[in-house]
Amino acid sequence: MEKMEVKTSLLDNMIGVGDMVLLEPLSEESFLSNLQKRFDHNEIYTYIGSVVISVNPYQPLPIYSPEKVEEYRNRNFYELSPHIFALADEAYRSLRDQDKDQCILITGESGAGKTEASKLVMSYVAAVCGKGAEVNQVKEQLLQSNPVLEAFGNAKTVRNDNSSRFGKYMDIEFDFKGDPLGGVISNYLLEKSRVVKQPRGERNFHIFYQILSGGSEDMLQKLKLERDFSRYNYLSLDSAKVNGVDDAVNFRTVRNAMQIVGFMDHETQSVFEVVAAVLKLGNIEFKPESRVNGLDESKIKDKNELKEICELTGIDQSVLERAFSFRTVEAKQEKVSTTLNVAQAYYARDALAKNLYSRLFSWLVTRINESIKAQSKVRKKVMGVLDIYGFEIFEDNSFEQFIINYCNEKLQQIFIELTLKEEQEEYIREGIEWTHIEYFNNAIICDLIENNQNGILAMLDEECLRPGVVTDDTFLEKLNQVCATHQHFESRMSKCSRFLNDTSLPHSCFRIQHYAGKVMYQMEGFVDKNNDLLYRDLSQAMWKANHPLIKSLFPEGNPAKINLKRPPTAGSQFKSSVATLMRNLQTKNPNYIRCIKPNDKKAAHVFNEALVCHQVRYLGLLENVRVRRAGFAFRQPYVPCLERYKMLCKQTWPCWRGPARAGVEVLFNDLEIPEEEYSFGRSKIFIRNPRTLFKLEDLRKQRLEDLAALIQKIYRGWKCRTQFLLMKKSQVVIAAWFRRYAQQKKYQQTKSSAVVVQSYIRGWKARKLLRELKHQKRCREAVTTIAAFWHGVQVRREYRKFFRANAGRKIYEFVLQKIMQKYFLEMKNKMPSLSPIDKNWPARPYLFLDSTHKELRRIFHLWRCKKYRDGFTNQKKAIYEEKLEASELFKDKKALYPASVGQHFQGAYLEISKNPRYKKLKDAMEEEKVIIAEIVNKINRANGKCTARIFLLTKNHVLLADQKSGHIKSELPLEDVTKVSMSSQNDGFFAVHLKEGSGAAGKGDFLLRSDHLIEMATKLYRTTLSQTNQKLNIEISDEFLVQFRQDKVCVKFVQGTQKNGNIPTCKRKNNRLLEVAVP
Repeated sequence: MEKMEVKTSLLDNMIGVGDMVLLEPLSEESFLSNLQKRFDHNEIYTYIGSVVISVNPYQPLPIYSPEKVEEYRNRNFYELSPHIFALADEAYRSLRDQDKDQCILITGESGAGKTEASKLVMSYVAAVCGKGAEVNQVKEQLLQSNPVLEAFGNAKTVRNDNSSRFGKYMDIEFDFKGDPLGGVISNYLLEKSRVVKQPRGERNFHIFYQILSGGSEDMLQKLKLERDFSRYNYLSLDSAKVNGVDDAVNFRTVRNAMQIVGFMDHETQSVFEVVAAVLKLGNIEFKPESRVNGLDESKIKDKNELKEICELTGIDQSVLERAFSFRTVEAKQEKVSTTLNVAQAYYARDALAKNLYSRLFSWLVTRINESIKAQSKVRKKVMGVLDIYGFEIFEDNSFEQFIINYCNEKLQQIFIELTLKEEQEEYIREGIEWTHIEYFNNAIICDLIENNQNGILAMLDEECLRPGVVTDDTFLEKLNQVCATHQHFESRMSKCSRFLNDTSLPHSCFRIQHYAGKVMYQMEGFVDKNNDLLYRDLSQAMWKANHPLIKSLFPEGNPAKINLKRPPTAGSQFKSSVATLMRNLQTKNPNYIRCIKPNDKKAAHVFNEALVCHQVRYLGLLENVRVRRAGFAFRQPYVPCLERYKMLCKQTWPCWRGPARAGVEVLFNDLEIPEEEYSFGRSKIFIRNPRTLFKLEDLRKQRLEDLAALIQKIYRGWKCRTQFLLMKKSQVVIAAWFRRYAQQKKYQQTKSSAVVVQSYIRGWKARKLLRELKHQKRCREAVTTIAAFWHGVQVRREYRKFFRANAGRKIYEFVLQKIMQKYFLEMKNKMPSLSPIDKNWPARPYLFLDSTHKELRRIFHLWRCKKYRDGFTNQKKAIYEEKLEASELFKDKKALYPASVGQHFQGAYLEISKNPRYKKLKDAMEEEKVIIAEIVNKINRANGKCTARIFLLTKNHVLLADQKSGHIKSELPLEDVTKVSMSSQNDGFFAVHLKEGSGAAGKGDFLLRSDHLIEMATKLYRTTLSQTNQKLNIEISDEFLVQFRQDKVCVKFVQGTQKNGNIPTCKRKNNRLLEVAVP
C-alpha cells in the first residue's frame, strides 16, 4: 500500500516567523530578533516573500541530505519550512515546466556563505534533474568545475577561510526535458594584487599552498620547487596553515576535478609550471647599479632563480633579464629604450606575476567552458547562478573595493527594479489594483560612478590617458572639481564647505554614500591599478617562450601584431562586464539569496547583533519587506487556502463541493473578516495585514485542538468497544477449550482405568492358560520318555545278538551323518549374499565333499539368479535385454563398449515435448514415440567440420533436425537403412548407410558422431529388427566406405596426438579420403 503523503505548511510549527512579510510589528529590532531566534534553533533560512535570507551557521547541519532533497522536490515554495532547496526547486520547475530562463543572484559580504550557497543550488539541481550516462557526465563536470576555480580563485582572508576573490556567473543550459546539456562560466575582476602582496592574517591563492603541500617529491623536483613555504616571498607565513584545511588532500581533489572536467595531462602539467613560475618570480631580487652616464639601473642579485624560471617557461635567459632591466617605448616609427631603476624593476616583476596569474585564471575559465559547453545545437533553457563578492567596507578601501561596491550598487538597482516588476506583474495577473510604492532609487549613485562624461570611472580613464604627470592626487583634485556638488560624494578638498572641518575624512581620501552606507576610499594606487600596465618588453619576452601555454597568454607580444593603441583600463573593462551581466540578468526571471554573516569569529552559535544589523541595512532587507507588504502582505492560491482553513466553517467542513474560490468566499464571510482586509484575485486570495493571517492561524489552532479532542473521544470509544468484544469473544473461546479439555481428561482417565482392568484380567487368563499348557507338556514329555525307555529295553533285548557284528558300519554311518549335519549347519550360517555377481563361496571343510560342495554352489547360484529375475519389472527387463544385445554386438569388438556398460540407456536426452523451441518438430512427428533423442555432430564431407543436429529415432523413422530452430533436415525410413559402420577404436563416429535408389539416399550416406554411440547403435538395431524383421548389419572396421552423393569416400581411423585434448578430429585429406585422428 502506498504511503500517504502528509502535506505541511510554512506556518506549521514555525519558530519565530518564517516569512518576514508576516512579521508584526515590522521594525529593525523585531527583524533582528526574529533572525536571532531562528538562528539559535538552527533555522538558518528565512523568507522575504520569494527572497531567501541565509545566515552562515559556521557548522555542518543535517539539512542537506538526499532525504531533504526528495522532501523539497516538486513542492510548493511555501509548503515547507524555508530552505535554499525550496528556491532552487522553484527556479528549476519554472525553467522546466514554464520555459522561463532563470537566474539565481547570491549576494552578501565575504564570509557570509555565498560560495557554499551556490554549491548547494547546483548540487540540488544536479540531484533532481534527469539521469543517464551522458547527463551524469555533464552534471559531474559542472560540479567539478567548482574545486578547480576555488583553488585558483579563492584565498583565506581575515573574514573567511575560503573567500572567493573573483566574481563568477555560470549559465547552466538545459534541454526541453530539463536535463543539463552544459554550461558557460564568466569571471569578473580577479584580485590579482593578492598574488604579490597579502594583508596581515591572510593568504595567497589556495593553489600555491596546495602544490607545495600535496605535490609529490618528483613533481616538485620537475617544477623546481621546495616544500618549505618560507622560501617564497609571495607567500605570507603568519597564516600559511589554516585550521581544519588539509592542502594536500585538497590538491588531490583539484587534480581529480581537472581530470573529470577534461584537462589533458600535459595541460595540467603546463598549468602547474605557470603557477611555479609565478611563485619563483617573487624570489627575484634586484640591486642598484650606476652607469657611466649617471643614470641608475637595476641588476638581478641571484640569477639562479631566473635560470630556473627560464627552464620552466622555455624563455631565453638573456631576453628575460633584459626585459627586467630595460623598457622600450614606441611612438610612431621611433623606439626609445630606457633603463629601469630598482623600484621600477620590482614594479615590472610584480606586474608580470600579476598578469601571468590573471591570464592563467582567464585561460582556465575558457578551457573549462570548452569542456562543459553544450554540444547540441538545439534550443536551450538557461539557469544562471551569480556568486559575486558582496559589499565591502574595510579600514583601508582601495580601487578593488570601489569597483566591487559599484557592482553591488548595480545588483541592488536591478534587485529593486525586478522585485517591483515581479510584484506589479502578479497584481496585474490577478486583477488586483496596483498602487505606487515609494522606495530609495540608487540610480543616482550608479550614475555618479558610471556616467560616461562626469562619472568617476570615466574621469579615472581620462586621467590615465592624459599626457604629463598623472598621480592619485591629480585624480582626486579632478574629482573635487566635478563631483563637489553631488549629494552622495564627500571630500575634504572639495568646494563644498560642509566637509572642510570633517576630521574623520583625510585629505587623500574621498567618501561615497552608497545604498549600504558610507565608504571612504584611499586614493593610493587608484591610477596604477586602473592602468594595469605591463611593459611591452615583458609581453614580448613571454611571447618568445617555448612554453605553448605561456605563449598563448601573451598574444600582444607578437612583433607581427604590434598595436600602439593603449589597452583598455581595468575600470572600463569591469564596467563593460557589469553592463553585459545586467543585460543578461534582465532577460531572466530572478531568484535571490541574501547571505548574512552572524559574527567575525567564524564561530557557531554566535550572533553579533550589531554586525548583522549593519548587513541588514546595506542589503536593504527592511526596505525589501516594506516593498513586498506595501499592498498585500500574504497571498495564497484558493485550493490550499480552503484546504487549510475549511474546518473553521460548518459549510466548508469536512468537504466543499464547489469551486475553491466560492468556498473561500463562504469561509471569509462566515468568519466576518472585514472586506478591506482581503481581496480576491483570479487564482489567489490576497490578505492585507499579517494580523488577519495570524487570527486565522489562531482560530485554526483552536479548531484543530477541538477536532483532536473529538477524534480522541471517538477513538477511545471505538477502542474500548473493540477491547470488550475481543475479551468477550476470547472468554467464549477459552470456556469452550476448557470444557473440551476437561471432557478429554475425564475420558482419558476412564479409558486408562478400563485398560488397566482389561490388562489385569487378560494377564490372569494368560497365566492360567500357561499353567495348563505347561502341565500338558510335562505329561506328554513324561509319556514320551517312558515310551522311549520301554522301546529301548525291548529293542536291546531283541537285537542284542546282532549289535556286535554290525557295530563298525553303524559307527561309520553315524559319524558320517553327524559330519554331514555339521556341514549343512555351517553352510547355512556362511551363505553369501543374494547378488548374482557375488563370487564369494565358503571353502569346503572335507575333501570327500568336493563334488557336493560344487553342486551346492551351482544350485545356489541358479536359485538366487531366479530370485533376482523374479524381481525385474518389464522396463528393467527391456534395459537388460538392450544391454545384452549391446554385449553381443560390441563386446571385444569396439573399444568404446566397456565404458558404456555402467551407463544407463536413457534414450530421451532432449525434452522435445517440454521445450517450446521444438514445437514444430513435435508437431511434425505426429505423436510417434521417440525411442532416442540426442544432439549429434554431422560431419561435412567437404572439410570434415561438424554441425550440430538433433538425432531422433522413432518406430518408423530416423530424423535429423536443426538444433536451434528444430526444423527437420532429413527423414529416413527404417527400411531404407541398410548398414551402420563404425571403427573398433575409442571414438563416437558412425556412418548410416542407405539403400541405393531409395528416396532418402539422394544426398548419400550420413557420417555422424555421438557421445552415446553404443546406446544409439543398439536401439537402432533392435528397432529395425522389430519393425522389418531383418537384422541390421553392424560393420566394425577401422576403414570403411561412405557414399556422398555420387562419390564414395573412404573414412580411415588412425592413432594420433590431439591438440584439443582427447576429442577425435576429422580432416579431409583429399576427395576420396576422410581421416579421423583418435587419441
